[in-house]
Amino acid sequence: MTDKIIVDDLQKSFGNVYALKGASLTIRAGEITAIVGDNGAGKSTLVKCLTGLYTPTSGRILIDGAPVHFASPRDAREQGIETVYQDLALCDQLSVWQNMYMDRELTYGIPGLKLLRRKEMRAQAGKLVADLAVNVPGVSRSVKRLSGGQRQAVAIARGVMWAKNMIILDEPTAALGLNETAQVEALVRRVVETGKTVLVVSHNFEQVKRLSQQVWVMRGGRVVGGTRTADVTGEQLVGMVTGAVTTDLSTT
Repeated sequence: MTDKIIVDDLQKSFGNVYALKGASLTIRAGEITAIVGDNGAGKSTLVKCLTGLYTPTSGRILIDGAPVHFASPRDAREQGIETVYQDLALCDQLSVWQNMYMDRELTYGIPGLKLLRRKEMRAQAGKLVADLAVNVPGVSRSVKRLSGGQRQAVAIARGVMWAKNMIILDEPTAALGLNETAQVEALVRRVVETGKTVLVVSHNFEQVKRLSQQVWVMRGGRVVGGTRTADVTGEQLVGMVTGAVTTDLSTT
């Protein structure tokens, strides 16, 4: 597992428009780090640079002090970074275990003739779901028959299965009710207990306070402050996001 991931003076322009104007932050291993900010603050652009969807115009991403370059999402996945987006990217017609192995199926056979190792994939998916206490009726159940919270849990479990370094959660409970939100948050905590690093992008400051150990605030394409979550109030976070509080939080 990596020690930390550093974003160093990252910039991203689209023509003459800069969505990122020199964003810098640190993500510690084995913790939940949160990024907060209003719409247009640069959060989504930063995440897309971390996941290989965008190539930064300038600046660096470092894993354990070594610069990495992501030309595609595959490059980011090869560095052990997985992302769970709001749309989840699940296939309704497939089962839980099939979704967890989608595009990464285990096979056997000879060149030109590959057969799926269905029993092995089903067993491994079932073990992970059990270890994480994911609330689904079984890994052979079709995803279309699951609730919103269960679908989110499946997407997170898939990230856990493949992430070696970090899982990025983009608004993980935005469309969920209170009970399902609590279940997903409990799952995220269990993910960290397995030794994974989690980056959460959220508009929900109460959730950020409940879940994260470190929070970074973005505004206008920049990271304007960072602090240990326990050392900041919700009111201070709101002030940093809106610009009402101009004093930088103590960066960590």
